[in-house]
Amino acid sequence: MIAAVLAEKLDGRGKIFLIFLALLAILVPICNLVVPAGSAFHIGTGTVVLMGKWLCYAMLAVALDLVWGYCGILSLGHGAFFALGGYAMGMYLMRQIGTRGVYGHPILPDFMVFLNWTELPVAWWGFQNPIYAMFMVLAVPGALAFVFGWFAFRSRVTGVYLSIITQALTYALLLAFFRNDMGFGGNNGLTDFKDIFGFNVQSAGTRMVLFLASVAGLVAAFLIARFMVTSTFGKVLVAIRDAESRTRFLGYRVERFKLLVFVVSAMMAGVAGALYVPQVGIINPSEFSPINSIEAVVWVAMGGRGTLVGAALGAGIVNALKTTFTTGALAPYWLFVLGALFVLVTVALPAGILGAAEGLIKRLRGRDAPARKPAE
Repeated sequence: MIAAVLAEKLDGRGKIFLIFLALLAILVPICNLVVPAGSAFHIGTGTVVLMGKWLCYAMLAVALDLVWGYCGILSLGHGAFFALGGYAMGMYLMRQIGTRGVYGHPILPDFMVFLNWTELPVAWWGFQNPIYAMFMVLAVPGALAFVFGWFAFRSRVTGVYLSIITQALTYALLLAFFRNDMGFGGNNGLTDFKDIFGFNVQSAGTRMVLFLASVAGLVAAFLIARFMVTSTFGKVLVAIRDAESRTRFLGYRVERFKLLVFVVSAMMAGVAGALYVPQVGIINPSEFSPINSIEAVVWVAMGGRGTLVGAALGAGIVNALKTTFTTGALAPYWLFVLGALFVLVTVALPAGILGAAEGLIKRLRGRDAPARKPAE
């Protein structure tokens, strides 16, 4: 039953993408935990963490492609939803430290003790419970997206104006979270995590489980997005993207469709942020930086807008290049390389890398196909 539904909803590129992720989930643990360290096929724990981070970025790209590629909502603030999910996870991890902190306080995190706080803020209540924390990973980004979308879409704010407002939203959150009196660690953020669900967050086994959770999260995000865009709901989204006024004149409540897809996308981004934080070991206000949201747009555009798979591919390629260019002597030139790639893809490959590759394959197949004989 499930296989039949998947076969109906997935196209060729989607099946290849899921097969690739399945192979990743099988081969990476073997190469990390089974293959000896001296072998050429061994993958170190540091590489596993790096790949897990890229998978989280791919989830964020899929979430952004869902609203931009299929509904035409160019959000320059999706990094805010990613960061809010990360802060929710970080608050849970901080509550797990207990007396093992520098100041040994059983309830208050170290930064609160340092700032002479005497009580745990209301916003932190309940985060010692993992179920409540996981709920907040979804609820906080979803609630913010709902409130923002409710006013923006009902006011019929569209195009570049909506993009500017989303960017202003993430910048406002950046400034707010930098304040020490907000109770979220100020500019230092949340770090020095010890355990996650009772397991040492630094151990190789836990790192591998987090990597596999990132793979599973990306698969889930892709399937949810794919089911949405291939349904009748998805066809209405595409209609809104291509001709919003005409879709409204046909009787559809456009703002409701946009609000729903925006909230779902924000919750996906929040889950990506929650998986990201225990792997990198820190969450601070810099994650709200508008440049992070703009980079996510670059990932989607480079990989292929409106494909989902291309968005994930673009996130992986760009971040692999970023890892290369931000280490050593090449570090000062990364932003120039990123800008040049974005301009090149926009001008020469408007369908993105995935679209260009598929177009090339089609042309090669058409060239190799035997010519049909004319009818007699």
